[in-house]
Amino acid sequence: MEGIEHRIVKVNGINMHLAEKGEGPVILFLHGYPELWYSWRHQILALSSMGYRAVAPDLRGYGDSDAPDSVDSYTCFHLVGDLVELINLVAPDEGKVFVVGHDWGAILAWYLCMFRPDKVKALVNLSVPFLRFSREIKPVGGWRSHYGSDHYISRFQAPGEIEAEFAEIGMERVMKGYLIDFPVLLPKGKLFERSADDPITLPCWLSEEEANYYVTKFQKSGFAGPLNYYRNLDRNWELLAPWTGCEVKTPAKFIIGDKDLVYHMPGMKDYIHKGGFKEDVPSLQEVVVMEGVAHYINMEKPDEITHHIYNFFRQFD
Repeated sequence: MEGIEHRIVKVNGINMHLAEKGEGPVILFLHGYPELWYSWRHQILALSSMGYRAVAPDLRGYGDSDAPDSVDSYTCFHLVGDLVELINLVAPDEGKVFVVGHDWGAILAWYLCMFRPDKVKALVNLSVPFLRFSREIKPVGGWRSHYGSDHYISRFQAPGEIEAEFAEIGMERVMKGYLIDFPVLLPKGKLFERSADDPITLPCWLSEEEANYYVTKFQKSGFAGPLNYYRNLDRNWELLAPWTGCEVKTPAKFIIGDKDLVYHMPGMKDYIHKGGFKEDVPSLQEVVVMEGVAHYINMEKPDEITHHIYNFFRQFD
């Protein structure tokens, strides 16, 4: 990753690792689960050569950033607080940046635009649209009622439980299992639907060296921090009650693969394509569904995603 600079900054009481390159307007890249700044490596190199300063943190709990022990330290307010202070640090004069999010990074980007629209010039989100949660049932209970207790969100709730199961099968199989095909169900004793003897075949867009970068970093930092995002879903539902019905008014573009597990969640296609999404995000300018692409869209189709980002943001320079 030639020319990418790394540093540690202090934001919101934690040390956060940044990878950055380029000069010009800042694009802040927010990764998902279970990922790192490294998921944006292609976009960092490309967009930094197109007149932008690309900045990609390891989010709270990930990689070389701090991972507070308390589950309560991972609410939406903690995570967005990190981002607001980071924006103030990397764009002190203008005080606002372009934002690109994927998966949990997309969720945080929607929250950032809802809480602090003054901090975001424009947004490109991948994989996860704005999520309009019902006020009738808490999110974890909703997922469990539809998918059962083996659904990954249900399995993540008890601190230490899934971490111990991951440790039994080893970090290499866990990380490569995730990167090959993000599992919706994680039944006990049958994680990733592979036995320990089955060979691991990586997808064509991921080299052994690239996969091992994730393995090495997660062996060091563990899964507790990333899983604590999920352990705050019901807490966030309570905290977000005052924002029920709020619109996200930031200019936005949304991109998803037609093989992404998110695209096939109950009601998701109707929400995205039949008016609900546009109702919640009235400045949503474009929705792109990429054929034959699954969850890790920015790594699977790096050049296409880079061009989507560039063509959208350049109208706001």
